[in-house]
Amino acid sequence: MLLAIDVGNSQTVCGIFSNNDLLCHWRLKTDREKTADELAARFLSLFAMQDIQFNDITGVIIASVVPTQQQAWQEFSTRYIKCVPLLVNASNLQTGIAIATDNPSEVGADRIVNAVAAFEQYHKSAIVVDFGTAITFDCISSKGEYLGGAIMPGMNISLDALASRTAKLPRIDISSPPLKAIGPNTVDAIKSGLLFGYGAMVDGLIRKLSAEFPDTPHVIATGGMAELISRYSEAIQTVDPMLTLKGLFLLHEKNS
Repeated sequence: MLLAIDVGNSQTVCGIFSNNDLLCHWRLKTDREKTADELAARFLSLFAMQDIQFNDITGVIIASVVPTQQQAWQEFSTRYIKCVPLLVNASNLQTGIAIATDNPSEVGADRIVNAVAAFEQYHKSAIVVDFGTAITFDCISSKGEYLGGAIMPGMNISLDALASRTAKLPRIDISSPPLKAIGPNTVDAIKSGLLFGYGAMVDGLIRKLSAEFPDTPHVIATGGMAELISRYSEAIQTVDPMLTLKGLFLLHEKNS
């Protein structure tokens, strides 16, 4: 079994693959102070719910954008899983794609993983929109080149800024979306501005990015808010919440 770990700024997504199948997965809050021992205690119970033991895991791969947590996960893997993990960056793994940016070492591990998964799955040019703490747009050519992309603040950053920088606007829950763009009250007006607004921004940026491709890229959305925001986008063609975990599995297969 393979334990695949995607450590983001806000959430950490973990999955266990058995052969080619994603057996189970968890989405957890990223705690930058978490130690290897605390990770072990938590995953001992999570694994037990799936009737999995630490010694059932034969491989570990980690993509992290949080340096302190990468160290904790490495220690957890070596001490408790008894596996030396594969760490994703632009230089240490065979990816099957070319990193055609100005500074390949600057490309985040999650962006590399998404690009690998998108190209392996569709074998054509693609734009991956990852809705996390930041919203990243990753552009992959039909030749399998990672071209770069765009980064914009995520929805939760905007929600936090709106609540903290204004006197009367509340911090709201956007899990229940607005029915129409014209909000009849303050809460619905904020929901409209965020959801319809982010949908329009995503569509506009996808149009700009697509215009720089020689062909028409396939647009894939992933990340924690992909399902929600994709309802307000006309440009997103596929929603795949597990795209990053699939990419981690593919990278482990290429490098194991």
